[in-house]
Amino acid sequence: MRQSSFAVLSLLLLGPSLITAAPHDSAPSPYAHDRDISPNAAGYSLNHTPRPWRRLSDAIIRRIWGLPEKQKSLGAHGDSTPAHGELPEPQLLARYGEDMVLRFNISTSQDASALAEAADILFLDVWEFNEDWVDIRIAKDVVPSLLGLLPPTLQRSHVALMHDLDLAQAILNTYPSPSATQLHDEERSFSPSLKPSFPSGKGHPSRKGHPFFQDYQPLSVINPWMQLMASMFTTHVRRINVGISYEGRDIPALRVGVHPTNNDQPSPPRKTVLVTGGSHAREWISTSTVNYLAWSLINSYGKVHTITKLLESFDFVFVPTLNPDGYVYSWETDRLWRKNRQPTSLRFCRGVDLDRSYPYKWEGESTRSNPCSESYSGDTPFDGVEAQRFAEWAKNETENNNVDFVGFLDLHSYSQQILYPYSYSCYEEPPTIEDLEELALGLAKAIRISRKGRPYKVTSACEGNVAASKTPKDKKDRLVLPRIESSGGSALDWFYHELKVKYAFQIKLRDTGSYGFLLPRENIIPTGEELLDAILYLGRFMLGEVGFAAEEHATKPEELLKEAEYDADDEEVEDENDFQSELRRKR
Repeated sequence: MRQSSFAVLSLLLLGPSLITAAPHDSAPSPYAHDRDISPNAAGYSLNHTPRPWRRLSDAIIRRIWGLPEKQKSLGAHGDSTPAHGELPEPQLLARYGEDMVLRFNISTSQDASALAEAADILFLDVWEFNEDWVDIRIAKDVVPSLLGLLPPTLQRSHVALMHDLDLAQAILNTYPSPSATQLHDEERSFSPSLKPSFPSGKGHPSRKGHPFFQDYQPLSVINPWMQLMASMFTTHVRRINVGISYEGRDIPALRVGVHPTNNDQPSPPRKTVLVTGGSHAREWISTSTVNYLAWSLINSYGKVHTITKLLESFDFVFVPTLNPDGYVYSWETDRLWRKNRQPTSLRFCRGVDLDRSYPYKWEGESTRSNPCSESYSGDTPFDGVEAQRFAEWAKNETENNNVDFVGFLDLHSYSQQILYPYSYSCYEEPPTIEDLEELALGLAKAIRISRKGRPYKVTSACEGNVAASKTPKDKKDRLVLPRIESSGGSALDWFYHELKVKYAFQIKLRDTGSYGFLLPRENIIPTGEELLDAILYLGRFMLGEVGFAAEEHATKPEELLKEAEYDADDEEVEDENDFQSELRRKR
């Protein structure tokens, strides 16, 4: 931790009045594992006790800078009328009503260093950052303190996001409506009419989709839904667990695939693609997208030739909630919770960032002294319980269960990026860089030409997660600006380097900052459709049907059209030469 942060913590430790201002977490409820959530006006109950460490940091900041307890909100948007006509509950306003999200444009090393330092000193919640900008959630009355720590360039180069919507209202809008909650309670068994309807000429489920995807769903709904999938489609679906959380919850998954039945010959290792979401609790769109992908492949088997062929060639393991404790906490207590829920050395700062906990190039020395950091990596490698147990499951699959992981897609939000290894360094290139870049560009194109698909940027995970990286022709001459947070110990790097997964990617889903982690529910199905096209492209790539490997025996356009049922529109089967030339320019 930086010297200034030590000064802040010393005030914390020596100031009894500050400790009083921030009560510690209460003891775990005896109903912590109860899967039922009582509905309220917003759809689900919320324990609205403010985050203790957040209240503590605010108290410290007020003590140091002499700020009043209440300060007039900055910006006219603080008084805006809620967009959907339903006022947030008083508890939501009390927790989030005085918060906002600022985007800072980064252009120099000095700017990046200053912002990283200020974020550390003030215990700020960094939402997202890339080569051009940094999004930070901050209490409105702390903004003057933040600006006072920044150089003049940053004091003038920032803008408030969600300017037409209060943060509390944006949070409220992500919870299911009361009518949706009532539907779930009345139809808990999920009527078996789960068959997707296929619009003419396309192999996709309809845009309306199943009611399950009209809203974000809590774990209490996801668990029985996954069990239903396994019980209804016994020929190609199994529900499994890939670990146990710190609080004792299952980490559920669906294994989807059709195994050969020839018992006369020993089966080779089963090629398997691992698709994960929910490492960070507040990234609800990642959990919903993993469920959408699973549902689409499950329901299309035997109906869509492309998907049937895919499931006969590969297994897919879908893990929607790698962080079930944090996910439940984001529903019941703090919508913007990120980490898991295990204790740390500071009892009022819970949680480890699971995506910084893996041992490959772990950077704990830079964060271990600040358990309040949103990217706290723990005291030792694999300190994050869920990360350790998930990795143990994956290793056991390869060593004892005849599994060969050939693909790893780790879904996150937000910023619309397809990121390949490495995350820990912008100067080290993976040995299969050409294959990774080729496939990543193909995935991005498949998403872009999907039904109203969004553009996704392709780069290495390091370059996509530092603020900022300017890349000249010679990568050795690039200027990599200081990082806002550490980027070592990622699942992406561990699965690629340690488990030797050939095609490993982290995909950051919608959007690019309009809503951030609070993406409206209307985006669930469109985001799922985009990623379904990417999954189908991944399968065709691994089967040698697209990419450079397919150039020697390229199919005619009419054969390609017949083969790719999900690319029925002319726009979606455009000539592969565009993609190949784009890839050559990238190289």
